[in-house]
Amino acid sequence: MPPSASRNRRLLALPLGFAAGALALAAGVAHGADIRLPGVDIAIQQAGERQEVATAIKVILGLTVISLAPALLVAVTSFTRIIIVLSMLRHALGMQETPPNTVLVTLALFLTLFTMMPVFQEVNDNAFQPYVGGTLAPEAAMEKAMGPLRGFMIRQTREQDLALMLEVSRTPAPESAEAISSVQLIPAFMLSELKSAFQIGFVIFLPFLLIDLVISSVLMSMGMFMVPPVMISLPIKILMFVLIDGWNLVVRAIIGSIH
Repeated sequence: MPPSASRNRRLLALPLGFAAGALALAAGVAHGADIRLPGVDIAIQQAGERQEVATAIKVILGLTVISLAPALLVAVTSFTRIIIVLSMLRHALGMQETPPNTVLVTLALFLTLFTMMPVFQEVNDNAFQPYVGGTLAPEAAMEKAMGPLRGFMIRQTREQDLALMLEVSRTPAPESAEAISSVQLIPAFMLSELKSAFQIGFVIFLPFLLIDLVISSVLMSMGMFMVPPVMISLPIKILMFVLIDGWNLVVRAIIGSIH
């Protein structure tokens, strides 16, 4: 037999072997058999009672919610406003990497925890603790947990942003704020947070922009065209920011804007 024919037979035998192994594995799973590998024992059992299956599904759903926690943090808290203002402040100073992203995100997380503490405390008292104690069903606990969060988002959301989401989704205007669907409320809340963050960032930008303009005008009047204005304006902006205790002013402005 030619070598090429033998090699082709070996190549055809590989997928057939894999298919046979898969069929054997499926048959073993169907009969609740054990899978034994060198040094590894895998036991596959048939489904037990409905309660066990329901518990496994709850565990999977809980892990899914945990994996979506960062997105929920951005979507339903003041984190978006805080991190955008801090990022715009860094650009206004003219330093692209200072403070680093890790520092800004950590500061934004703790400021978010500080501003959202009353809401989190209400969720813990009314939903989480009764659920852990077994006095509240999961559906009722989720509904009670969303109540304080929805109240916070409604207070921060502008009417025009909410009207925009209702218009684009072709949903009639609800009779009350409690009747607003979370599908429309969450994006409207995020739009309002973006607008508030840019408003605060614009006010922060103005004094630093003024310093850049003054330094550029002075350098041009002195004929120093080859000197980059940022070399002179950056130390002056940092000095001014330190002298006026800028970090405290920025944090006070962010927290004061959240009601």
